[in-house]
Amino acid sequence: MDIECQAKTFFEANPDIEVLEAFVIDVNGVPRGKWIPRERALDVLTKGMAMPRSVYALDVWGRDVNAAGLAEGTGDPDGLCFPVPGTLSRVTWLSRPTAQVLLEMRNPDGSGFYANPRNVLASVVERYRKLGLTPVVATELEFYLIDPVRSALDPVRPPKTREGRWHTGQTQVLSIAELQDFEEVFYAISTAARAQKVPADTTLRENGPGQYEINLNHVPDALAAADYAVLLKRIVKGVARCHDLDATFMAKPYGMQAGSGMHVHFSVLDETGANIYAGEDGPSEALFHSVGGLLESMGESMAVFAPHQNSYRRLRPSEHAPTYASWGFDNRSAAVRVITASRPATRIEHRVAGADTNPYLVVAMILSAALAGMKEKTQPGGAISGDEHAINHEPLPTNWDQSLQRFSKSSFAYAALGPKYRGLYTACKQQEISEFSLRVTDVEYDAYIRTV
Repeated sequence: MDIECQAKTFFEANPDIEVLEAFVIDVNGVPRGKWIPRERALDVLTKGMAMPRSVYALDVWGRDVNAAGLAEGTGDPDGLCFPVPGTLSRVTWLSRPTAQVLLEMRNPDGSGFYANPRNVLASVVERYRKLGLTPVVATELEFYLIDPVRSALDPVRPPKTREGRWHTGQTQVLSIAELQDFEEVFYAISTAARAQKVPADTTLRENGPGQYEINLNHVPDALAAADYAVLLKRIVKGVARCHDLDATFMAKPYGMQAGSGMHVHFSVLDETGANIYAGEDGPSEALFHSVGGLLESMGESMAVFAPHQNSYRRLRPSEHAPTYASWGFDNRSAAVRVITASRPATRIEHRVAGADTNPYLVVAMILSAALAGMKEKTQPGGAISGDEHAINHEPLPTNWDQSLQRFSKSSFAYAALGPKYRGLYTACKQQEISEFSLRVTDVEYDAYIRTV
């Protein structure tokens, strides 16, 4: 069924819809778009919607990044954006009857626009396709529910704090009672996910106060897996607001509590549908080579896995986040966890990325590294036992500027994302780093203003 038939069928089944929310995903994973009245929706869905090309190169504050080359000096021209198939759906958390659709920009010849992060991942998937391979991907997203009332002196606190219900020292990991306390919220998230065909699976209480995790099912379509992660983040935030809460995917909202990650599970199928990571007597050589590729490029990829100043607060020892480029069998202290409990489901879990990342770029870097490892037959070295990291395990960068400088010169990032996108991403992140360098923090005033 073509997009025009899909759209007509959708609006016939949803006659109350008044507005279409149409959006793209920018370099930081932020949705950017427009509201379209129903009477114009079909025209937009079939003929495309104009958006400035520079929308893909905004900093996290939504400002143009002139050094990215898409705004200043170009006339800031528009590009046409078209629907991603299967993403026209109902928004369940708004009062006004609303539909949504995910868009992606195309060049005049129909090819993907280079600055679109979804197109970056599509290029990586195409490399697999040419080899007769299909990645199977799933993500796990951690987030915090937080009180919507905030101030400069009290920027984040768990929900229900005002009633004395919570203390920030509580953990209550895997608590069923904590899930029940927010039953209405999670039921609404589940309802929205079904309406948008987002394959949400398990929900669990995580380590921090008000921290939860939602897992998505494995799908043999890496682009769809990243779409689902983007849409799930929108769902969680939208539903939380509807219930007088906020939700944050910030990597480390509480300095003394667990950070939020986005773990990526993946395996690879051959043309017969067989999992090439599953050998006769355990993991295959292809899996070990993939792990080797992941470890070899991990340091150069950290600017994508940890894209913000706050991201590096999560990467600390004993914080359930990796600090070394290491791997292990069913070992959650390793950066790369090999899972072999079920032979058909033998897979890799990549545990480095934060929940604050752009899913398209994270998956693109991971799949590129795995493919490079298989092509070059890269050996991963020995698996770690417990959390004992050997001296030959590379410490992961813990500094944002250092990570970005390494990324900007990386031949791996050049090959994985393309030279133009590596340059665009570097420019956007450099502008953000420059902004942070101008801000004096409250802890600096507390420590120095009268002391030194």
